[in-house]
Amino acid sequence: MDDAPRFRPTALDPILKDAEILGLAMSCEDRTGSLLATLAASKPGGRILELGTGVGAGAAWLLHGMTHDACLTSVEADPRVQAVARAHLGPDRRATFTTTDADATLTSYTGPRFDLAYVDCRPGKFHRLADLLDLLKPGGLYIVDDLLPQPTWPDDHQPRVDTFLAHLPEHPNLLYTPARWASGLLIGTRA
Repeated sequence: MDDAPRFRPTALDPILKDAEILGLAMSCEDRTGSLLATLAASKPGGRILELGTGVGAGAAWLLHGMTHDACLTSVEADPRVQAVARAHLGPDRRATFTTTDADATLTSYTGPRFDLAYVDCRPGKFHRLADLLDLLKPGGLYIVDDLLPQPTWPDDHQPRVDTFLAHLPEHPNLLYTPARWASGLLIGTRA
């Protein structure tokens, strides 16, 4: 079976080119992105959260799958990196880019719950998972990537992944499936 994506967001190539110019190598992998678009499409009119915008590759895939009445809130602590996403995706009225620490978002967010959360940073994945799950509606999707070793990983990343996976059973309100596919995924649903 050929699992290469059958579609590609138009903003993706310019985003990845800018990422290369900045020397950033950890953008959302295409197969992961295709899955994100598919899952976003499963939430018509949904509220989508992305923790860890990076340069916006994941956001481009999410927006590609979202309906016209859905909305994306994307959070990134590094304004220089998020500027790439804003430049290429900012005109899309469905997207709101917030430059703040994901921990701050998990602490201060008081709006409506989300239908889907894609977490591509440490908060909400390696710590504060319970807080992130509280932001999801029952039946809301929880997606994380980068769980299989990558050449761009820092030396201290594997122990964080191992700890994350070991502690998942402590969250009885999360039904999840790890997948040894793409960069290593976990797809869950808040019970």
